[in-house]
Amino acid sequence: MQTLHHQLSNFTMNRILFLLLLVFLCSNSWGQNQDSSFIIRKPRVNQYVDTSRPADEIQQSYPYDIAIRNASGEMLNTAAVFEKNGKPTVLMFWLTTCVPCRHELAAVSSKFEAWKQEADFNLYAVSIDFPHNYEQFVNRVVDSKWPFPAYIDVNREFWLIMPGRLNGLPQTFILDKDGNIVHHKRKYAPGDEDELFRLVKSLR
Repeated sequence: MQTLHHQLSNFTMNRILFLLLLVFLCSNSWGQNQDSSFIIRKPRVNQYVDTSRPADEIQQSYPYDIAIRNASGEMLNTAAVFEKNGKPTVLMFWLTTCVPCRHELAAVSSKFEAWKQEADFNLYAVSIDFPHNYEQFVNRVVDSKWPFPAYIDVNREFWLIMPGRLNGLPQTFILDKDGNIVHHKRKYAPGDEDELFRLVKSLR
């Protein structure tokens, strides 16, 4: 009789321990799921918020009316910055993460002063980086010391209005004295900058 009572007591204790273990495991698992759920719902730090206007609200012709920012932090507008002075204009679109862009800008920079002595024209380098890459833009401009102005397209609007929607970089546009696009080129290979200048000279 005592043996049976002892066995029943052990059985009861084992059941209690088993139930306690289940409760612990379930509660721990629930807590982990709650934490994971919380992490999943956290907003991304660099999540991009589109602030661009519809294309039909943007001035479609040069000098446009697009918000730009320089490496000094000044907020500007192309309508006030891009000169319409009866000279040909070159617009170079680039990204800080684009290696061919870096090579093209370096090649143009190395010859720019000599070019300007031979033919007067406007040139603007416009980054279409996302806003959270502004610091990288500043670093690139400061480190490169280009002899021409560089800006970042604040609201990423140029791709909405330029031919080809800036699909594939770098992209270069040449505009005549009246602001009409007369040449459009994608990508870069060494020597392309010389053809660029030849076309600019032909517009004088």
